[in-house]
Order: sequence, then structure tokens, then C-alpha cells
Amino acid sequence: MEIFTLLETIEELLENSKTLPFSNKCVVDKEEISDIVREIRLKLPDELKQAKWVKEERTRIIEEAKKEGEDIVKEAENRIIAMIDEHEITRKAYDEKQRIIDNANEIAREMSEGTKEYADNILGDIEQTILTLKNSMDAAQMTIDNAVDTLKNNRKELK
Repeated sequence: MEIFTLLETIEELLENSKTLPFSNKCVVDKEEISDIVREIRLKLPDELKQAKWVKEERTRIIEEAKKEGEDIVKEAENRIIAMIDEHEITRKAYDEKQRIIDNANEIAREMSEGTKEYADNILGDIEQTILTLKNSMDAAQMTIDNAVDTLKNNRKELK
């Protein structure tokens, strides 16, 4: 994912930046950080589109599974009607119909859970990326604010 690469770039900039004497503050190129943040903002919509696609795909799969389940039920019912005269065959057909319905429902449930889990993972990754970016930006802003304060104080001391 390009977003993670961009976040790693921000981390590298912070790690490789010059530190201020007698503090753990550092000086970073504001324009360079801003450019990377803009790139991240441009990349985020792709992640959101992917999550939307996953949701739509999940709905499509569930609908397909339901239709397939209905088709299987109709097929089972047609088979039952054809064999209705024979009691043992009728009982077996009902059992098979229920097994097929249960199997189709289980498949639909598993597909639904898998799709939800996949979408949740993608949304969780996006959330984590945004939080990491926010924390990096907050830290960078604090560093910039501290640097400005230090410069002001140094200038006052010179006067």
C-alpha cells in the first residue's frame, strides 16, 4: 500500500531530521511533510473505493447464494412432487431438501462472515493509517511550534 510507504517516508524524515540542542525536538521541512500529507489524502479515496467494492461484492455474493439456495429448494420441491406417492422416498426427499437448505444457509453465512471480516480489516487498516497520520502530523506540529517558540526566545535573549 502506497499510504504506508508515504507514512514510512514521514517517519524517516523525522528520524533523519536535525535535533535542536538540549532537547528532543527536531527541525523538519514543512513543505516536504505537507507534500506527503497531500499525497496520502489523494490515496485515501482509493482505499475507500476498495472498501465500497468489497461491500457491494459481499451483497452480490449473498444475493447469489440466496438465489442458488432458492433454486436448490425449488429443485428439491419438484423432486418431492415427482416422488410423492412413495412414502419412504418422500421422507428421504424432505430430509435431503432440509440438508440442502441448511448447507446453502451455512455457505451464505460463511460467505457473509468472510466478507464482513475482509471489509472490517480494510476499514481497520484505513482507520489505523489515518490515526498514524494524525499522530505524525500532531507530533510534527508540536515540533514546529516548539522550534518557533525556541527561536522567539533566542531572539528575545539577543535583544
